[in-house]
Amino acid sequence: MTAKGPRRSSSGILHGLNPRVVRGFSLGAEAYERARPEYPATAVQFVARTFDLGPGKIAVDVAAGTGKWTRRLVETGATVIAVEPLPAMRQVFERSVPGIPVMPGTAEATGLPNASVDLVTVAQAFHWFSVPLALQEFRRILRPGGGLAIIWNVRKEASGWRLLSRRLLDEYRPRSYGHFSGKGWKKAFTPDSGFTRLRVWRYANEQILDRATIEDRYRSLSFVSAMPRRRQDEFLRRLGKILDHEAARSHSNEFTIPYDGKVYWSFLRGPAGPKRRLRSLSPIEPIEPFAVEKLLSDLSKDGRKGLTEF
Repeated sequence: MTAKGPRRSSSGILHGLNPRVVRGFSLGAEAYERARPEYPATAVQFVARTFDLGPGKIAVDVAAGTGKWTRRLVETGATVIAVEPLPAMRQVFERSVPGIPVMPGTAEATGLPNASVDLVTVAQAFHWFSVPLALQEFRRILRPGGGLAIIWNVRKEASGWRLLSRRLLDEYRPRSYGHFSGKGWKKAFTPDSGFTRLRVWRYANEQILDRATIEDRYRSLSFVSAMPRRRQDEFLRRLGKILDHEAARSHSNEFTIPYDGKVYWSFLRGPAGPKRRLRSLSPIEPIEPFAVEKLLSDLSKDGRKGLTEF
């Protein structure tokens, strides 16, 4: 029987996550799907080439959200599994990425068996993780020679209305909130982490949004969705003034957001999964296991058909 990682019940999945983040992304799941940027084909093509991803390989998209990146992974021909802790996000995922199994779990406790996947991907979410625990879990579930890809669409906000909107966001953002601009997570990729030196590949991306969707774009930020209604209305009213000014200046009701796209990537340094004894960094209560082994077996035999119940 294949060894499994630590498990948690559905109610316990959310234990330890930032409550404001859970509330924000749960309330903002629909706005996230409507307004967050997609990922260009060049990004997934780079990942596929780097990790030799294709038929016969298994990739897991961790913290998959509504499936924005997962949809791209499917294009590689690899078998794709998603892990997402929030029920509201999983509900949108199942509608947006039909036929791809999405399981409740976290980066620190995916619920997947040892040495069961060839690639772990994380898109727009790595800054929320307990990085040492997440890297330990990724080492456990990766097969020898496997790797990790961390993907980000980073807004360019250096001038004009985008700079004003960023300053407005900074005014409302809680000080203790996680944020992708922090570089502390990169320091975890030491020689002792079990992963090779972190490298980065860049791509260009862009959104052109109408007025309603640009407001959804900002509403999809978890700390905005989690605001009390009065404070959120105040924020959106002030944002609206910035957008009104830009629309009058440009004589257009379309708003362009350019992105500096980044793919950080790394490989396992040595043996993974059951061949390597890993020290547990924190205790996690055992729970009723997911049907992961059956899932992987069915995926290998039947592809992705009929597996959305997972």
